[in-house]
Amino acid sequence: MTQKREALELPSALEKSEELQALLDAKSPAVFLDYDGCLTPIVKEPDMAILSDEMRQALQELAAVCKVAVVSGRDRQNVERLVQLDNLYYAGSHGFDITGPGGMQAEPGGATAALTALDESDSRLQEMLQHVPGSLVERKRYAIAVHYRNVADEQVQEVIQAVDDVLGQQPQLKKGLGKKVIELKPNLDWHKGKAVLWLMEELRLNKQQTIPLYIGDDITDEDAFAALQEQGIGILVGEHEDKTAATYRLENVEEVRTFLENLTTTIKQKGHV
Repeated sequence: MTQKREALELPSALEKSEELQALLDAKSPAVFLDYDGCLTPIVKEPDMAILSDEMRQALQELAAVCKVAVVSGRDRQNVERLVQLDNLYYAGSHGFDITGPGGMQAEPGGATAALTALDESDSRLQEMLQHVPGSLVERKRYAIAVHYRNVADEQVQEVIQAVDDVLGQQPQLKKGLGKKVIELKPNLDWHKGKAVLWLMEELRLNKQQTIPLYIGDDITDEDAFAALQEQGIGILVGEHEDKTAATYRLENVEEVRTFLENLTTTIKQKGHV
């Protein structure tokens, strides 16, 4: 059974560096990270989430010594374009679309069957919410993100109701919650956690020799924390509205970068290359 705690109860991954290093003595890490709120701060508009040069360098250097994957709710092509590194693996649309070095290209999870329902829902939501200032209906290949971060408080319920109305007519889709965003996703048993396990299997990362680390900030990352709880390390960035299955915590994006840089140094010192 998944163990969950309040975010503020979690120990700092930076302060517990010796504890983490002990776990890495016998195993090599594989690192999985969310994008928004983890590699870049949360911003008002999705297109404004630009990766810093320092974070890109930290990712590139880490990927030179271990497997690194970005697992995002964004479209895979979008997050790949934002990161601009060809030695990483990219799992977009919560893992429905995955690419990586060596020509890896897969769409596990069977989401193509939901494309028609997504097309219809996108058109309907665009029409229903066009008069709500600040709302944004963002169509992705395998999801629709309805953002209400910039919507007046008194109109947020209208946005939520519109999504519920559309979902009521689309059994092929289900609701997903995030920070000031509601997603319509294929109604399939697939999520970030299953995508990470799929990548572990596909990359032949032996559980006896590899310890997976997942770093994320949002409710959608909880599936990955839960999936890895028995065999890996979950690190929550900041906090969200629910309890978390993560093991450690980092305060913000700057702490994530410091953690990644320290991890690279540790791997080099231990010879896990």
